[in-house]
Amino acid sequence: MKTSTSLPKRLLQGSAALAASLVTAAAVAVESLPGGPAVNQTDLHPPITKIAAEVQTLHYGMMIVCLAIFVAVFGVMFYSILKHRKSVGAKAANFHESVSVEIAWTIAPFIIVTAMGFAATKTVVAQKDTSNADLTIKATGYQWKWGYDYLKGEGEGINFLATLDTAQREMSNSGHPSGDNYLLKVDNPLVVPVGKKVRIITTANDVIHAWMVPAFGVKQDAIPGFVRDTWFKAEQTGDFYGQCAELCGKEHAYMPIHVKVLSAEDYSAWVQGKKKELAAKADDPTKVWTQADLVARGEKVYTSNCAVCHKPDGKGAGPIKALDGSTKVLDADKMVQVQVLLNGQNNGAMPAWKQLSDTEIAAVITYTKNSWSNKTGQTVQPSEVVAARK
Repeated sequence: MKTSTSLPKRLLQGSAALAASLVTAAAVAVESLPGGPAVNQTDLHPPITKIAAEVQTLHYGMMIVCLAIFVAVFGVMFYSILKHRKSVGAKAANFHESVSVEIAWTIAPFIIVTAMGFAATKTVVAQKDTSNADLTIKATGYQWKWGYDYLKGEGEGINFLATLDTAQREMSNSGHPSGDNYLLKVDNPLVVPVGKKVRIITTANDVIHAWMVPAFGVKQDAIPGFVRDTWFKAEQTGDFYGQCAELCGKEHAYMPIHVKVLSAEDYSAWVQGKKKELAAKADDPTKVWTQADLVARGEKVYTSNCAVCHKPDGKGAGPIKALDGSTKVLDADKMVQVQVLLNGQNNGAMPAWKQLSDTEIAAVITYTKNSWSNKTGQTVQPSEVVAARK
């Protein structure tokens, strides 16, 4: 006679199988990201700059010193507890003050701390030596993206924004993350040449941010109204990742850093291509556009900069207000929406977008005013944005 498995037992077996399959799927789905975080990572990121290598050496050295102190202090303590306990007949010594002990526990820590400080000082001083840089780039933190301006060296004059890739945000909103570079992919990575000293000047447009790339051994705060700087010299090509390391608001998790290190030849080719691209985008703010052309241009601007928060369909999500049917978008006074983009609103919940060109702002406003259910028929020209900036 065939016996049937009890229901609780079958449920338990099924649950175990499901858990095992989920663990296996998770293990297969996520792998270490070269230049970024690794699965089950317990150590510092593999260094690709001399500063990062020195920081790692210091880390190991300090850990060894701390471990040695731990073993010595607790070893003496437990030895004393075991060997001088009352149950084995030990009697406490009766003494008051010991010049030798006082000197020992004053001088020994002084020597240890001095040695540790001396070892760290060389690296700390080197971290702040930003002189004689081959390339100077300003990194400006915005809620929630990075703006890069190439100020000196090959590539001077290039500038762009680096925003979280739209597909990454969509995965986050849907609750179905995938890929080894989840929430680390941007539309425009920072590009630098290998073997060149790159000075990074940091500042911010709104709140405090922090520019951090672990593989470079770099972490520098970006503070509104202040200019700070740091530097790195990458010793190998590849893609390297970091994130804003200062809690900067509700979109803090969506502000990654992606640095692409290229060979000298590839970097020069990138510079030429980027300059041609920027030249093609340079617009005459006095040009009068047709509504159709502005809408087409505005759709690209919206996809690159606005869709991450307001969603491609303009419906918004959670605290992000919808643009489809928005009273400010539908307002007969076009300047209402222009002022929102230029100055932001709701205490920075909607950040200012002054970094966009006059044509880009005019185009994206025209797009939102004539898309989805918004059929205002209104057109904003670049010259109107120019006037509003004054």
